[in-house]
Parts: sequence; structure tokens; C-alpha cells
Amino acid sequence: MTDNFDEMYETFKALLDTFPPSEAVKRLELFGISSDIVEQIREHHEQQMIRIKELEEPHAVVLGNRDTWYTGPQAKDKCWPGVVDLLRKDGWSEEPAIRELDDSSTRVVSLLNHPKERAFSTRGLVVGYVQSGKTTNFTSVMAKAADRGYKLFIVLAGIHNGLRRQTQARLVQQLVEPNPSMWSQLTGLDKDFTPQENPASYFGKSNKTHVLCVVKKNAAVLRKLGRWLEKASDYLQDCPALIIDDEADQATVATKSINPLILSIMSSLPRSAYVGYTASPFANLLIDPSAEDLYPRDFVVNLPKPAGHFGTEVLFGRYALDGEDPEQVDDGYDMIRSIPDDDVSCVRPETRADVEGFEPFITDTLSRAIEYFWLVTAARRVRRSGNPHSTMLIHTSVNTAVHNSFKRPLEHLRSRATQSLTDEDFLSTLRALWDQETARVPAEDFGETKVSFDELATELPDVLRNCRVIMDNSSSEDRLDYENGPVVAIAVGGNTLSRGLTLEGLSVSYFVRAVSAYDTLLQMGRWFGFRNGYADLPRIWMTDELAEWFRHLATVETEMRRDIDVYMTESETPLTFAVRLRTHPALRVTAAAKMRAAVTAASSYGGKRVQTHYFHTNGEWLRGNITAARDLVAASLSNAVRVEERPADGRYVFRDVPYDVVTDFLVAYKFHEKSPENDAGLIGDYIRKRVTTADSLRRWNVAIVGNPAGGPYTFVPGVAVGRNTRARLKVESPDTDFADIKTLMSRPDAAVDLTGDTTKLTESGIKEKRRAQLPDTGLLVLYPIDKTSQPSPDKELRAPLNAEEHVIGVGLVFPEPQHGDSTVEKYISANLSGIRIEDEDYSPLESEDA
Repeated sequence: MTDNFDEMYETFKALLDTFPPSEAVKRLELFGISSDIVEQIREHHEQQMIRIKELEEPHAVVLGNRDTWYTGPQAKDKCWPGVVDLLRKDGWSEEPAIRELDDSSTRVVSLLNHPKERAFSTRGLVVGYVQSGKTTNFTSVMAKAADRGYKLFIVLAGIHNGLRRQTQARLVQQLVEPNPSMWSQLTGLDKDFTPQENPASYFGKSNKTHVLCVVKKNAAVLRKLGRWLEKASDYLQDCPALIIDDEADQATVATKSINPLILSIMSSLPRSAYVGYTASPFANLLIDPSAEDLYPRDFVVNLPKPAGHFGTEVLFGRYALDGEDPEQVDDGYDMIRSIPDDDVSCVRPETRADVEGFEPFITDTLSRAIEYFWLVTAARRVRRSGNPHSTMLIHTSVNTAVHNSFKRPLEHLRSRATQSLTDEDFLSTLRALWDQETARVPAEDFGETKVSFDELATELPDVLRNCRVIMDNSSSEDRLDYENGPVVAIAVGGNTLSRGLTLEGLSVSYFVRAVSAYDTLLQMGRWFGFRNGYADLPRIWMTDELAEWFRHLATVETEMRRDIDVYMTESETPLTFAVRLRTHPALRVTAAAKMRAAVTAASSYGGKRVQTHYFHTNGEWLRGNITAARDLVAASLSNAVRVEERPADGRYVFRDVPYDVVTDFLVAYKFHEKSPENDAGLIGDYIRKRVTTADSLRRWNVAIVGNPAGGPYTFVPGVAVGRNTRARLKVESPDTDFADIKTLMSRPDAAVDLTGDTTKLTESGIKEKRRAQLPDTGLLVLYPIDKTSQPSPDKELRAPLNAEEHVIGVGLVFPEPQHGDSTVEKYISANLSGIRIEDEDYSPLESEDA
């Protein structure tokens, strides 16, 4: 390209600040630039647009062919370079951290409308991870939008003052302070929005500054802002506005006092873009897309998980999704510690009536968690790296009176510990705790060096002396404040600590609060995020049930994000896709009010693999399943067209068994009630529907898969295989009647009834071969599992199965439908009648406290 082209292209980029791309090209022609150069400029700009659209990350689902006018930062920009300079000072690396942030924020800005378009009302959603840098991402989006001419920036920052203040401080630091002459502020650190006297001073043509407004999602505040903007309507015709809704699933969706106010504010802004940010978009994706609402009709962007981020899957593990090799799905880090069920009533009132006069008891597990927190804080001081703050979270209840009741016992525990630092017995207890924890999670696995107890012991007196016990809730005056030097704090709280607010240097969490919905539970995981310099040290104490809920959530999250990615490759739009959200027997997907537009979920098993991984361990329940399995084998022997015996390999295959033998088995066999994906009624209905409507699944292959090295297990005379080993996931206070083995089927098992060499087949290879050989035949596999099942030495997060009888596992493999599939329906709902739950407190929505 010639110098003349380069010069003209810079002219074109300058024109883009005033005109959309198509109009900017016309202006070049009016300048008398040759048609060849104009065509080169147009083609080069299109190549840049394609580059942005085809970025490897982040993935996006977009409505129509939105005009990608924004192709990245320019040399003359001021706001984005200001953000980058601060990030570099904070230790961000150019590769990959800043480049990934640049790419993801550029992609979001490219989906906004050009600020000079006559009128627009864009609605988008950005899906991130809890504590993953969403604030930094939307700050970058705001900076780039400001550099291109967006004027008004409204940030809806949660429902509590603490998060609003924290967000205001971050935006002032990263946007306003690097370029103070370019910004005007409608809100401050200590004041939410109050009506200004003269809108012209902000939006009149003489004021070239960008206008920043950070408000709570509070009805009183939003009404005041809405009325003021209505009065400023004469000045807003030429005021492109960007509304960022932080925690967009909270309070916004289907909340009668907030949702209409946001829509009203947008209606008074002729040029506006609304972009929601959330890590739990379940509610947002259940809005009726055809309603006049905030459904993300224009785009959904799926941010990648940043390097070094501690998320749900990393900490809790998850279950394998369809098409995954179960052996490649991790169990998570050994950082979760169990709180016995008997301890819960000591730290949380059992009923609302028990709140008054409640006095918490410092249990052994809580005392151990606090002592470990002091040790971690001391060890981090020895390392002298990473976040200077150190915080512990205690979250047992939403009730502020319960929070406040912890103050005296915790301060007494700290005083007693301080006095005991010269006591050899107490120091021996601390040393044993430290050695045990650092042995379970080796520092070397995270690129760190273990700190010895003797090294950290010298820091302990100062740690205890500086440790504050803070009640952070809506009624307390003493709040977490990280602005005045390094903080060491044990924070007791509820909703003010459970949404958006970053707990700096969070090392230890003690969590027993039960909640009813995926999004509420996920957002309470303040322990997710970055742990630079102490990635080996975080620990979470919680009940085994809560840990299982988070493991389920990790699976839901992964499946939902995979759906978004699949829709992107299938050219779907936000108006035509429908993310599937698998249900859980004790959890709602989101609050009932947010699910009014949720439709019945149509389940299809076509091409899917279903397997059991939850089991009761009591003898009566297991004997019932043993009887069902033996009856199935006997019926298969009598009805199979052919029987293949491979006892040396631990395999039997009964070919072409009638479908009613399988459906009868599904009636008799008991799946664990915690396994919503293993719904015998739905599976049976699906089989019968396929038989009658598609003449498919009429015949089944029934297989037995054993381990030749295991002890013998006889189903019926003449049919015996070796028992399999499947250890349970380790929990410190195991439910004596529950086991989660996490994985039952290995990948080759789905090929047990295929002919030819299947040993090297990949997942897709198995599916392809099944389509060719058995296009209409289902596969049911029985697994006899040894009741003792010892874990292998390398599986540190596994424990012996210890069932009262041998266990029968079941796997089903369904053929992929050739000409459309059948569906069976199940509502996205949950039975909460037996669960003691506390939902999010939405009282601040209507509060006049602004």
C-alpha cells in the first residue's frame, strides 16, 4: 500500500468519529479521492471488521449482520491508553493479559451502534465468571466508547452502597483521574445521584466532556435520575449513552420496581446501548425475547476464563458432559473442608423464630478455619507477594442480628489466641494444622515455595494484633475498607458481601448459608477469582451438601457456555437460541419471579449418554437394584437374538433385546433422587415415543461390563464377570447413605457392542461408527461395582466406597436420530418443600437510603 493510501486511511478513520462507515466512504468520494483508493480503503476496513468478528475469543451470538464500525483503538485515543497505563503499573503483562482484555473489550464495542447514528436502542449481555475481572472489562468498554464519541455513561452498580462506592472509586481511578479534563461526574464516592440544577451544563454543546453516573439499582434513585433526564430531553438528542448493568441478573430481571425504571431511562435517551454484565445469566436468558424488556436481543458475548482464575470447576470439579472423556474431567483442588451437619445449628438459627437471642457457638471446624486464616496471613507476609490484604469470610445467614451476634465470640477467640502464642500446646496445634494443610495442597503444584511453620510463627503476633472482626451488613457502620493500608479482617456478613463486592485477599471462607437458586448461590462464591502469590493457600469450609450443589453448578455453567459457543457456530441469533439449563432437585434455576417466561424444557436423549453416578449405600436400596439387574439379564438371555460372551475381557453383549425389556427394567431400577438427568419416567417415555413415531429404539443391546481382575459377580447362572472398582468422592463427614462416584462409563464402553477394532476410536469416531452400524439401536450397560472399591493412590480426592452391598451402575447410549428427534418435557423447577432456604434480600430496592 502506498503512502497516499496510508494518509487517506487515517483520514477515513478520523471520519469514522463523525460518520458510520458507509457514510465515511461517501465523504472520501466527495473529497475527490480516486475510486481505486476509496475501494482499497473500503476493502481494508472490511478486512479489519472481519478480523474483529472472527476473534478466537470472546465468542458471541449476534442478531443479524451488525455493522462492525469499531475496529480497535487509534493512536489519538486518550481513555483506553489511560486504562492500559494503570494496568501495567498494577503488574498486568502485555501477553496475554492486556491483549486478551483489548480483544474482548474491542469485540463488545464493535457490537454497539456507531454513536453518530440518528437513533438506536441496543440490548446486549456479556457473560463472565464470578470475580473474573468483569469490572475491568466494562471499564475498558467504556473507555473505548468514550474515545469514539459516546457521551453519557450510566453504571448500575448493584443494590448496596458498598458495591456502588467500590465501582465509583474504580471508575474514577481508571477513567477520570488519567484524563480529568475529559470527564464530568454526576455521582461521587459518598453520594448517589441527586438531581443537578442545570442539565445544559452537562449536555449543552459547550460541554465536550463525557458524563459519568454510577447509581445503585434503587427505585428512589432511578426515579430521580429518570425525571432529571426527562427534563434534559432537549439536550439528549445528540447524546449517545452507554448503560452498563453490573450484576445484570440481580434486581433487573422481572423486578417490578427496577425493570420499568431502566426501560424508562432508556426511552428518554434517543441513542442508547444497554449492556448487562453477569456471571450468572440464568435469569437474563429466561426473559421472553418478544416482550418489551431487557432480553439481550442484539448480542450475547461469552468472555473466556482468564488465566489463573479460580472458578467453580477448578475448586469443586464437575461431571462429564456429553461427548467428553470422563477421565479428562478433573475432581477439582483439595481445598474444600467439610462442616458436619451437626455444626450448622451452632452457627445459624434453625428457624426465623430462633433469631432473637441467638448466640453462636464457635465449633471446632470454625475455630480451625479461623486459626488456618491467621496462619495463611502470616505465611503470605513471609512471601511478600500478591495482594497486600488478607480477608476471611463467615457467611451463615442473611439476618443482620445473626451477623452481629458473632462479634463478641470471635473477638474473645482472637484474644485467647493472642494470649496462647507462648503456650507450647497451642503452638503444636497450629503447627500440626499447617503441616497437614500444606501436605494436602503442595505449594510446588502452584509454582510457589512452601513456607515453614517456624518462618510464619514470627509473624503471628502482629497478624493477631492487626486482625479486625467486622460485621459488614446493611445495618452496620463498620464496613470493609481497603483504601487505607493493608487490611487483616474476619468479615461476617450476608447480602452486602455476596454480590459483586471484591473481598481483597480472600483466603478462607466459612459458608453454611443455604439458598434456593443457581444464580444466588453462584454469586455468593466470593472465593472465586485470582489468588496471585497464594494460589496454594485458599480453603473453603462448607457442608457436603453445599459442595455437591457447587459441583452441579460447575456442570451447569460449563454446559451453558458450551451452548452459547455452539449457537455461535450454528449461525443462531439471540432471538432464536435457547440455552438449556439442567435442573437440580433442591435448587431453582433462578428466582420464581424471573422464571415467569420460562417454558417447559423439552428433553431429547438422541445421541446422548446417560449414566448413574449417585448411589445410596444402604443394603435394602442396593438389593432392590441387584434384583432389577438380574431380572434384566435373565430376560435378555431369553429374548436376545444373539449372545456374545467375552468373560476374559469382562464383557457380555445380548443383542437385539426388545425395548419393553429395557423399559420394564427402568421401572424396577431405582435411580438416586439427586440425579435429575437420570429420570426413569422421562427416559421410558422417550423410548416409547421413538418406537411409535420413528420405528427407532425398538431393539436394544444389553451389555455387562466388568473388570477381569475383580472378584467374581454372578448375575444369573452362567453369566458372571469381575467386579469394577469405583471409589467415591472424598468428604470429611460422609453421609453414610450417599456416594458420588462422579464417573461410571469410560469412553470405550460406548463401543462395547460395535464390531471391528474399536480400541483407538475417539468420541466422534464412536458416534460415527454407531450411526453406521446401529442407527436405531440403543445400548444399556450394567456395571457390577465392588462394595469396598478402594481408590488408587494417585486419586487423592477419592475415598473407599464402603457400601453395604455391591452396587449396580447403569449407562445408556442413545442413537443419534436420522430424521428429527422426539422430545419429552420437564419443567425447569425444583421441589423446595424440604429445604431450609434464605433468598437474596431485595429490601434495598425500595429503600430511600441513597
